[in-house]
Parts: sequence; structure tokens; C-alpha cells
Amino acid sequence: MPSNPRLHTPFATALDLPPSFRLVTLREVGDAFVHAKANAVELGAGTLVFVGRFDLAEFAVVLEPDEPLRTARRAFYAGMAALTDALIAQAPPEKPITCAWPGAIHVDGGLVGGAQFAWPDGPEDEPPDWLVFGGMIRIVSMAESEPGLRQLSTTISDEGFDEAGAAELVGSFARHLMVHFDAWQEFGFKVTAGTYLSRLEPEKGVHRDIDDNGDLLVRRIGKVDAERRPLVAALATPSWLDPTTRGPR
Repeated sequence: MPSNPRLHTPFATALDLPPSFRLVTLREVGDAFVHAKANAVELGAGTLVFVGRFDLAEFAVVLEPDEPLRTARRAFYAGMAALTDALIAQAPPEKPITCAWPGAIHVDGGLVGGAQFAWPDGPEDEPPDWLVFGGMIRIVSMAESEPGLRQLSTTISDEGFDEAGAAELVGSFARHLMVHFDAWQEFGFKVTAGTYLSRLEPEKGVHRDIDDNGDLLVRRIGKVDAERRPLVAALATPSWLDPTTRGPR
């Protein structure tokens, strides 16, 4: 990502966000990602849309890149790096936090949430008017089943994140996002790419890179050609998101 996104006025005191962010809070029935996409031009870069929920940290942030859409989509990885940074900062010691490419996030093997990404229709070789990164992390379960019965999913409360509420997590994400954009501007995308790739679930015998257009390149030992996993296609249907409940699976 180019320079830091152009950011606007300070926010209300509900979240401890960097002062360059502008906060928009929705009621519990709101959808942060949908709202940010529908109003991205009006909201402007640096607007963070937050849904006030007890069970879920749900948010979306509007960005305005100054590089072509083809490469600007790599901002998704900056968001993922920032979100996992925020989780690691509040996790119990040595609690494993991993990503399943591109946007699912696991804590100790259990799905806790993930990220979505959107952009407007337009030419690949021109900067888009906006990008939207949206995240969801399950804080506590509202289901009646006992913890542990759904072995493929979990909550950060069940995993020992005793002090991590939605506001704390989203505020930490925003601060880490600024750090990643600063590093991107100064050192190039390789720093953000390295952070994200280090969080991918381990896979023996492979070396992974991120191409200039955001695709994941997987090189296997003994094979010359890299396997290409297109980012755009993967983002179209987030694997971690349940379309019925509109929350993590």
C-alpha cells in the first residue's frame, strides 16, 4: 500500500483508536462490512465502522489507496496481519494463532473468525476510489452447546483471552494497521507479506510467497513451477463466513 490512508477527524470515546481514525458505530443488528461498502465514498478513508455487540468483534475500515487496484488489493494482507497482531497481543502466552489462506483465523486450531475485502468495479491499472477491509472475531458463544462440542470452532473467551473485549480488540487492530502501513511505505510490501505468511498454517515441503497482484504462490519441493492461488476468486466467498448467521462458522 502506498502512503498511509487519508484519514479524517477524531472519533467518539467508545474505542481507543488512533486519533486519525473516524468512528461510525452501528446498532447490534447492523452489518459493518455492508455499511462501509455502501457508503465508502461518503465515509472516506480512515472511517472505521463498528457494530456494538457483546459476542462478536465486528468492524470494517475504509481505505483510499494511491496505487493501481491490481497491487492495492494487497492491503488485505496488511489488515490480516494487523488483526492477528491484535489477537497475539491479548492472547495467553504461547497460544497458537494461525491463518488459513486467505482470510480465516484460528486460535489453537479452532475457527474464531476472519476477514472480508471489497473494492469498486474499475480498471486494474488505476487506483480504486476505495477499498474496504472487514473483520469479525467471535468473543463469546451465544449458542446453548457447551464449549468444546464444536471442535472446529471456538471463541477467544474459551481460549483464555480474559481481558479481550470487542472494543479492545478493534482498537488494537487499528493501531497495528497503522504500523503495517508505515512499514509498507518505508520498506515495501515485503515486511507485511512476511508477517502474514509466517501466520499461515504450517505446510510441509512448501515455500509460499505473495505475488504483486496478491495471489498466493506455492512452491513445492521438487517442482519447478509454482502453484498460483488467485486472491480475487478466494475473496469472493469467504470460507470462514456463514451466510445464514452472518457470522463465523
